[in-house]
Amino acid sequence: MAIRVVVAGATGWAGAAVARSILAANDLQLVGAVSRKHAGLDIGAALGLKPSGVTIRDSVEDALQEPTDVLVDYTHPLTVKGHTLSALNHGVHVVIGTSGLNGMDYEEIARVAVDKSKGVVAAGNFSLTAALAKHFSLIASQYLSSWEIIEYADMAKVDAPSGTVQELAESMGEVRRPKLEIPVDQILGSPATRGATIAGVQVHAIRLPSYTLGFEIIFGMPNERLQIRHDAGRDPEPYVSGTLLAVRRVTQLVGLIRGLDHLLFPNEAQ
Repeated sequence: MAIRVVVAGATGWAGAAVARSILAANDLQLVGAVSRKHAGLDIGAALGLKPSGVTIRDSVEDALQEPTDVLVDYTHPLTVKGHTLSALNHGVHVVIGTSGLNGMDYEEIARVAVDKSKGVVAAGNFSLTAALAKHFSLIASQYLSSWEIIEYADMAKVDAPSGTVQELAESMGEVRRPKLEIPVDQILGSPATRGATIAGVQVHAIRLPSYTLGFEIIFGMPNERLQIRHDAGRDPEPYVSGTLLAVRRVTQLVGLIRGLDHLLFPNEAQ
């Protein structure tokens, strides 16, 4: 039986690519789509495809009136938490591709997911190569004591850091807190130039034209450095395969998993 999916943000940059791939998949069924700007249209026609018989709704609540197994959310940082909790309360699993949630948000989502016996997979970045970069960085942080993170994004991106780097910094900080020779609060001049401290990790967010999303972890040791970097282009296709992997796995889960790497390497401690 095909997994029944609702996509919120189905006509957006990443959501549209995900919706197209679900329409083309044999084991997935697009039963609902959410887009306020295109409500009332057929999702197939809105995406430049043949009509699908699925009418775009203007709210997740309306879309979830259809029998649904998984909600995929690619909407906005201010709405994703409400969408997720609504889906869980409807007995629906969730895949979160929207960034901007914080640790307290995820704690609440995890509690509700367990209470409802449903799964949630949240990833700041569903790109397979980004997940591998995170995985390699977690391995490196077990052996190297000092590192900082630089992220790059378009100047119109409203959240800083990105969900990708928030997740990365928190995960690396759980492995160990990097060594700082001079604590940030003892810096002379302007301590803010040392970046934000997230889980003990210094993070520097750059917002400039020509970037889509990228991040770099720089490990520094005496007389040597290791740099692990990921850069994404302007095509959303890199995020589709990871999102669909999560859709296919989330129905087998209970509780919250943060990070696509945990699906790629389920038996490895991270």
